[in-house]
Amino acid sequence: MRTFKHTLIIIMLLSVAACSTHKPMPAVDYVDLDRFMGDWYVIANIPTFLEKDAYNPVESYQMDADGTIATTFTFNDGGFDGEQKIYQPRGFVVDNSNNAIWGMQFVWPIKADYRIVYLDDSYQQTIIGRKSRDYVWVMARTPKISDADYSALVDVVAELGYQPDLLRKAPHK
Repeated sequence: MRTFKHTLIIIMLLSVAACSTHKPMPAVDYVDLDRFMGDWYVIANIPTFLEKDAYNPVESYQMDADGTIATTFTFNDGGFDGEQKIYQPRGFVVDNSNNAIWGMQFVWPIKADYRIVYLDDSYQQTIIGRKSRDYVWVMARTPKISDADYSALVDVVAELGYQPDLLRKAPHK
């Protein structure tokens, strides 16, 4: 009886684990880093604790001579007239990722997973995800995109295994 009970518990735990696992988080096939550099407006995200009340959020990338990516993330805290916050993590392209997977370092020596999971052909819209599916960023070269484009990008976010109802549109002025 005791063996049966343990076996049943193990089967239940394995079933729950199997139901909650996702396919590995894909990244795009290739990113031309020169084209990717520049300003990206955060259109929507599942925000980190830093971004919960961010207005006018913009992520800017610049390739440094050493091959790392100088990143500047700016936003107004709490409102359009709120204090401007600036964070400057460094991006490190992961070898053999075709430039699509980066380690983003806010604090040494930790490099957070950062994956370019969607990028349109014209390098105007992108989605950045994480393999843990805890955060996601929908970004564009302009502070506003059409409703049709936004809807299509939200569909991609859902297909990647995120809960789209957790997305928060970023206010831009």
